[in-house]
This record gives sequence, C-alpha cells and structure tokens, in this order.
Amino acid sequence: MATTQQHPYARYVAIGDSQTEGLGDGDEERGYRGWADRLAEILAAGHPDFTYANLAVRGRRTALIKAEQLGPALALKPDLVTVMAGMNDLVRPGYDAARVAADVEEMFTELTAAGARVATVTFPDIGRVSPLARRALPRVLDLNARIRAAADRHGVTVFDTFPHRITTDPRLWSRDRMHASPLGHARIAAGMADALGLAGHESWLSPLPPLAPVSVFGAVTAEARWFAGFMGPWMWRRVRGRSSGDGREAKRPVLEAVTVAPAPHERA
Repeated sequence: MATTQQHPYARYVAIGDSQTEGLGDGDEERGYRGWADRLAEILAAGHPDFTYANLAVRGRRTALIKAEQLGPALALKPDLVTVMAGMNDLVRPGYDAARVAADVEEMFTELTAAGARVATVTFPDIGRVSPLARRALPRVLDLNARIRAAADRHGVTVFDTFPHRITTDPRLWSRDRMHASPLGHARIAAGMADALGLAGHESWLSPLPPLAPVSVFGAVTAEARWFAGFMGPWMWRRVRGRSSGDGREAKRPVLEAVTVAPAPHERA
C-alpha cells in the first residue's frame, strides 16, 4: 500500500516512449502500468487533489516526443514533468547524438521556463542486459553525459541509473530485454521518487538474491530464443520503416485523479 509523501506537486505529466508508457508491466488486454503510473501512485497517496497525465507513446524517437508531446504537456500546466527520451534513437543507424541532446535540452528549456519541476533519467549499460548490445556502450556513455550536462544547465533532476549494477539485473527486465519487468518498473518509480527527494525510497538500490548459475549451452540457447522472438521482429520492423507506435495515441492524455493499483505479484 502506498504511504503518504510530503511534496508540493499537484499536476504530474510524463512524456517519453515505451518505457514511460509502461511496456513490460501489463499487457495489451489489461493495459500497461509502468514506472510513471507507479510514481504517480506514490505521489497521489494522501493528496486527493493530485492529478496525472501520461503522454508517452511506444516507439517514439526524441524529435517526435518533442514535436508531439511537449506542446500538449505545456498546455496541461504541470508542476512536475518527467522526460525519458533517447534510447529509440541510440539503437538505430544514423544516430545523431548532438541532435538528440539538443531536442532533449529544448524540452528541458521550455518545461522549466513554464515553472515545472523536471526530472529525467540516464540509461543503464544495456550491454549487460543483452550481449548483442555491447557495442552501444560508447553511445550510452556519451548520451548520458549530454543528458547530465543539459540537466545541470536547466536545474533538472537526474535519476542516474548507469552507475548502479542493480539496474542491469535480468530480473528487472522483461523477456524482450528492451523494457523493464514489473519489478524493474517498480524500482524505477522508487528511484525517481528518491531522486525527487521523497523519503523512504532508497530501497530501490537493494540487491536481489544471487541468481543460479547458467551453463554456456543455456546462455547460448537463451540468446537464440531472444533473437528469434524479439530482436528479429524488431529488426524486421526497422527494415520496413515501421514502428511499434504506428497509429497509437497516449494512454492518458488528460490530467486525471490517480487510483492506486492493487499490489502485483512481483519477485523480490
């Protein structure tokens, strides 16, 4: 059950891509919860006037997040905004780090100028989640540095995931290794709450019990199944110029009161 938190926020808006939409924490039939919903539940406890909107749409690259979500976010006159953007750019050919960072900074500029408290997230070492992503480490390090620098210039709060090994524990990631699991989304929500200065959420860093060792054969088999089940279809969409977000709209486009969801069955 959520506990009451002392904070000044009444109007929270989340913008971003699939992680903020909540993929990996729910399904297409029941809908997706995700870390932003979970953070809203934390913030809503004991604050009956608190409202929340989630404008994130899966598959969106940073330029589209800025073009499609920034204006509607500003129109909602939020006092708290979370911005998570850049990973969909980083994993594609033709990635332009300077352009992505400039788009992120423009969002920081406009949102803070409107009086909102803004919080953002750095990305973990995704090569520890999937060995096929190890080559992306220089891009991750560079983008994280650019996000931190832009955040520093605009007084944006940074939830810095990269330095912490727990963020690459496979139990915090769904089977597709692209989105957080329910436990991962819960940890992100707690980490963001901690970054915002809310008391009692330091446990997001708590280590999990040791994993059982995996044989070389088991590891190779798991990689093959992941590639066939998730990476292959993702690459095929890219080849066809398609996105998982084609035709999709924000799941929560207006500010609404928050109903705290029942506690899910999550592994500790």
